[in-house]
Amino acid sequence: MNFNDSPQESFYRATVREWLANNAPRYTVSRRAPEVERLGIARTWQACKAAAGYARVSWPRDWGGAGGTTIQHMIFTEEEARYGVPLGFFGIGLGMCIPTLMRFAGMATQQRFAGPALRGEQIWCQLFSEPGAGSDLAASRTRAVWQDDSWLVNGQKVWTTGAHYSDYGLLLARTDASVPKHTGLTMFWIDMKTPGVEIRPIHQMSGGSDFNEVYLTDARVPDSQRLGDVGAGWKVALVTLMNERVEGGKDRGPTTEQILALARSIPRGTASVLEDPAFRQKLAMWYVQAEGLRFTRLRTLTALSRGQIPGPESSIGKLVAANRLQDLTNELIECQDQFGLIDDAAHAAMGGSLHHDYLYAPGLRIAGGTDEILKNIIAERVLGLPGDIREDKGIAFKDLPTGR
Repeated sequence: MNFNDSPQESFYRATVREWLANNAPRYTVSRRAPEVERLGIARTWQACKAAAGYARVSWPRDWGGAGGTTIQHMIFTEEEARYGVPLGFFGIGLGMCIPTLMRFAGMATQQRFAGPALRGEQIWCQLFSEPGAGSDLAASRTRAVWQDDSWLVNGQKVWTTGAHYSDYGLLLARTDASVPKHTGLTMFWIDMKTPGVEIRPIHQMSGGSDFNEVYLTDARVPDSQRLGDVGAGWKVALVTLMNERVEGGKDRGPTTEQILALARSIPRGTASVLEDPAFRQKLAMWYVQAEGLRFTRLRTLTALSRGQIPGPESSIGKLVAANRLQDLTNELIECQDQFGLIDDAAHAAMGGSLHHDYLYAPGLRIAGGTDEILKNIIAERVLGLPGDIREDKGIAFKDLPTGR
């Protein structure tokens, strides 16, 4: 397979580069800037992209997209990543939640949310993980009970990225505990300002509070906000999770050019770190990993372009990307010797972004599936190896033993 740009793609890339050069510099912001500042700039940048047809290139024009190809979408995201524009606020909504709505919601709901999300007017989160149901998402205990013509929801979610600034969220809840755990779940969308929804940000070692605890206490959700059939929530969740693997499989952290520039600037003996054979070996490994991520993502985008749901191979990208980020940021900080201790954005290498990425990387190895879960998925669903023994298979959720 030839991964080089075709003449049409080369022309599109040139067009994108010209547009970004004329627009993106106005919206650059440090990752160390206060969240409220980054969010404000992200909204205006998202609106700017939407107006030019770049907010979601591959979406149909009816939804505000450009009606382009998935390869064009990837070309734009590759070129956009070269600028310091804020990118993290809309990925969950546009990459996971809205595609799920498009598949399972009615036309009125799709038309209500697709445009505002695309323009950055609304932000989405996903209310999936719980204190006792992270890696084993199907063990969710948040309950939704039918009462007085609506669903009464009680429970707790945790590690909900962006809940504190989100307008809406996808909510996975248990509606039937008398059946096996995978068959008693139902998916809803919920307004995050619904009475009974309480959000508590979690302070992270990176200094940010991207993750949250979300408590639901007698929160009422109309049945019109249900996605899919009652009890079919796991099927809906799988669509979201597969798209999450695509988002999580993006290469993160400094570019190869930035790594090379930093290595050249750090003295080692009579030369620089870049001349160190051990460092060059690591550099080669990081480059190979980056290319592997790119090609794996191309494979996934090809499946999407054919109308297919991203498959389990997407777990490979997420697993590699998170570990690669942790490894390379650690090495780049360590090779600066005592200067690697500097965390002041005004004096640290790359404006202190290395420290932020290094402290954030462990969270990426948990979010969207832990390393161990992803390895199991790859082993069983990609390589075809025998699955783990599951003692809870076929047992009603209410009969499963619980620890103290």
